[in-house]
Amino acid sequence: MTTIREATINDINELAVLFDAYRNFYKKNADIEKAKMFLTARIENEESVIFVADDNENKLTGFVQLYPLFSSTRMQRLWLLNDLYVAENFRGKGISVALINKAKEHCKETGACGLMLETAKDNDIGNQLYPKTNFGLDNDHNYYFWEAEN
Repeated sequence: MTTIREATINDINELAVLFDAYRNFYKKNADIEKAKMFLTARIENEESVIFVADDNENKLTGFVQLYPLFSSTRMQRLWLLNDLYVAENFRGKGISVALINKAKEHCKETGACGLMLETAKDNDIGNQLYPKTNFGLDNDHNYYFWEAEN
């Protein structure tokens, strides 16, 4: 039985391993220590909300991370579902759907107008999952991105 709950600072070590695997999926270099620092800062500074899937045997199997945004036109909070990941050996068990449902519940509880997300066009799993969980593909807007040089 999997429980979906909000992550705490006590989850950092195990969460960082999942977060690093998530980043590896997006072709980023492994860096567990930096992942721990990044996640610790998000939790301690209350800059994001992270829900984890806990298999009730002290093992985290997945997570979803939400960042707060605001919609000026709606004059309401809006949540960005920025990260969703389930460990490979736990996929196909409904954990990603449970994490998304928890994110939706959080959205309603905080009086937000909705959740938004983006995924790569070649993310076949995500592009099947999101419509299945009632996310609509936005064909009405163009999204642009500017990247600062480091």
